[in-house]
Amino acid sequence: MADYLHKLRLRRRKRLAEQHAQTVGDQRVAVIGLGRFGSSLANELMRRGWDVLGIDTDARLVQKYSDGLTHSAVADCTDPEVLHQLGVHEFTSAVVGIGTDIEASILIASNLLEAEVPNLWAKAISRQHGQILERLGVHHVVLPEHEMGERVAHLVTGRMLDFIEFDDDYALVKTVAPDIATGVPLGQSQVRTKYSVTVVGIKRPGEDFTYATAETVVQKGDVIVVTGKIHAVEAFAELS
Repeated sequence: MADYLHKLRLRRRKRLAEQHAQTVGDQRVAVIGLGRFGSSLANELMRRGWDVLGIDTDARLVQKYSDGLTHSAVADCTDPEVLHQLGVHEFTSAVVGIGTDIEASILIASNLLEAEVPNLWAKAISRQHGQILERLGVHHVVLPEHEMGERVAHLVTGRMLDFIEFDDDYALVKTVAPDIATGVPLGQSQVRTKYSVTVVGIKRPGEDFTYATAETVVQKGDVIVVTGKIHAVEAFAELS
């Protein structure tokens, strides 16, 4: 029975993802929870030209951010009828930015999934919280404090200028080019063969970033962007 329900959820998520792909031009998003994470996200989305509906149970927070948002409302979204009245079920994207009240986070995420919102993001404050959200069927689970802690740890302990981790143990790293990658075209340097990383971008002092090709010659002092398995990009960055 559990396997059947899991497969049913996967089929529904695939169908909703296909619907979202068809409506990707719809730049409306509901952000539920206007704490530090939610308000920062909502403001950035507004800056990028999206229409944002900001919702929180705290009238003080809603009043604080209402002038900067397309729409705002004081509401308790643990009640599915409230979501319907606000029209959130018609949105193609929604974000649950509530972290401290785990019960409310789970209830709201469940309500949004029942409303078949195609693209649902939710903040988690722990791995256990994140696992529950994933089991519910939330499409994207974010652990901002954990992810930022890992990122800063990589920057503090290594020679990286920036570090972004992806799924399946892959990462994108910005670092100063090590000597072994300079002086010859990348296609001849055998960086990919010897170190299992791919150089995807390059920046010279005073110039903008450009894409790297097999013919690109990296010079001493260049900043490069490389991608690959985390252990490989870590080892490669240590060569600089």
